Amino acid sequence: MTSTSFAPPVQRLVTELSKLPGIGQRTAQRLAFHVLRASDEDALGLAEAIKEVKEKIGLCEVCFNLTDEARCRICQDSRRDQSVICVVEEPGDVIPMERTHEYHGSYHVLGGALSPIDGIDPEDLKVAELFKRIEPPAEVREVVLATNPTTTGEATALHIAQVLRERHPELKVTRLASGLPVGSDLEYADEVTLGKALAGRRAL
Repeated sequence: MTSTSFAPPVQRLVTELSKLPGIGQRTAQRLAFHVLRASDEDALGLAEAIKEVKEKIGLCEVCFNLTDEARCRICQDSRRDQSVICVVEEPGDVIPMERTHEYHGSYHVLGGALSPIDGIDPEDLKVAELFKRIEPPAEVREVVLATNPTTTGEATALHIAQVLRERHPELKVTRLASGLPVGSDLEYADEVTLGKALAGRRAL
């Protein structure tokens, strides 16, 4: 059966599902049929969850992590060390960092990585907001650059490190140590590898 023989509502669902990352046409079809076989309660629950997350989830006013309040739960936690900021590319990168149980500071989510070839410059990311967080009277003593070990991630880390060295020579700027495979994303690293990389971070 080809996708063109589906009823229009089914074809629309297949089309929308196929837009998800890693989901091809066949997988989208399987997911669509799974939704059709599911109970009304389960299917509508999925639809409501998608609707709710789009309506209620925004960016933290401090670190730009995902949150349903003005500030995310990490920024609200008074037990976190506010003198250390871990810089990551995407909100999804905070989760594996937290799973290591090695890090107890705050975060800053850039919203991507520098990629001039794709037209992504510092102005397109939350880089200026990071620099603003470090200005006095803030008492930041270390910035951990935990961008992905990819070409764009490395370029982003080097750019931030260079600016911070110029503006705040007394500030400790570190990068996650080796242990993370080059060319992979933080999201797919296991806790042990990521924990060792975090514990053995080095100065730039």
